[in-house]
Amino acid sequence: MALARTANPALNETAFRNYRVHAAESMTIGGTVNKTALLVVIALLSAYFTWSRFISTGSLQAIQPFILIGILGGFIIALVTVFKKTFAPVGAPLYAVAEGLALGGISAVFEKSYPGIAVQAIFLTFGILLALLLAYKSRLIRATENFKLGVFAATGGIAIVYLLNFVMGFFGARIPYLFDSSPLGIGISLFIVVIASLNLVLDFDFIEGAASRGAPKYMEWYAAFGLMVTLVWLYLEILRLLSKLREQK
Repeated sequence: MALARTANPALNETAFRNYRVHAAESMTIGGTVNKTALLVVIALLSAYFTWSRFISTGSLQAIQPFILIGILGGFIIALVTVFKKTFAPVGAPLYAVAEGLALGGISAVFEKSYPGIAVQAIFLTFGILLALLLAYKSRLIRATENFKLGVFAATGGIAIVYLLNFVMGFFGARIPYLFDSSPLGIGISLFIVVIASLNLVLDFDFIEGAASRGAPKYMEWYAAFGLMVTLVWLYLEILRLLSKLREQK
């Protein structure tokens, strides 16, 4: 099976190129699934730590350091893991811990304004993951070349828009409708959630192709890390979409 194009920077084609290892040492889909599940559990436990700090203190200021540590730490660990893939067995769990700290705090911020939103976002994220996995395994969704190209282009466009908005923020400006709760703003968020979700399909397809080519065993951790990157993005976008919908009520 040819390796798939993916918009996920952690799972690009060079990540698995030209590996030749013994079957007993090869990456498997089952091993990747198990490691992804472990990373999710680690992230949830880490998130609960930050969340519980908010519950016990009722203060967002008390969790701000954990959010900052999680965001910066996760970014640094992700960069190291992407450029040094053999670090993935260590980097992937560390990334899950860091992102958990950040997500627990960010969820608490949203929860204070919109009670119940965090649980809704969690269920929607895992619901989308399972639904797309079933659709992919049953071949209801096929990662054709046109499909891959479309998702890749849309993801790149979203990244450029976010980067532009970040730069504009230094000058006191922002891209219109990107974060407001107008019908157009909700439509933009819904589109981004759809694209983030479809990146999961590309990740599934890419991991399946990599396993068939016999990538080394440590790449199970790297592939699980790549899936976590997509899941974190999807969860954050779902939180944003739900908050906009709440403001419309």
